[in-house]
Amino acid sequence: MISTSDAYDHVLEETRHWVTAAVIGLNLCPFAKAVQVKEQIRYAVSDATDEESVLADLQTELALLAEADPQRIDTTLLILPDALDDFLDFNDFEARAERLLKRMGLEGELQVATFHPDFQFAGTEPDDIENCTNRSPYPILHLLREASIDRAVEAFPDAAEIYEKNIDTMRRLGLDGWKKLMAGQ
Repeated sequence: MISTSDAYDHVLEETRHWVTAAVIGLNLCPFAKAVQVKEQIRYAVSDATDEESVLADLQTELALLAEADPQRIDTTLLILPDALDDFLDFNDFEARAERLLKRMGLEGELQVATFHPDFQFAGTEPDDIENCTNRSPYPILHLLREASIDRAVEAFPDAAEIYEKNIDTMRRLGLDGWKKLMAGQ
């Protein structure tokens, strides 16, 4: 169930800091600033503690995003502060999210991107700085509209170079710089 409790205010605050300082501040996603400025990002905090509850919340949020006016909600961050804290479990859950998209008939309309505090690309070591491009304060399922992605890629012709640029940015920042940024220093 999506929480409306004040108990999760710190989760929202940390997630918004990450979006502002890292995703937008470091320009890790050149498309994020526009939706933030237009207040089209939905921040949904799940109080789920197991995969089945996460799946139920994901289904709710996918349906909500699919039905919402894109001018009001263009993208959703489903934040999971109490579930899927193990990165390997979270990574495995991604396949369940994809199956849910198909079952709901939303494949090709919406997609799910993933961020996790312990994100690790295949072939990297846990402390390799490039992993930080996909690290967030909590496990997050990012629900995106395919049409929005298509428009963003059209507006940013070098979209394929974003990944390499992000790695360069992270290498210049370094692990200590990343930790300070996330701590708000």
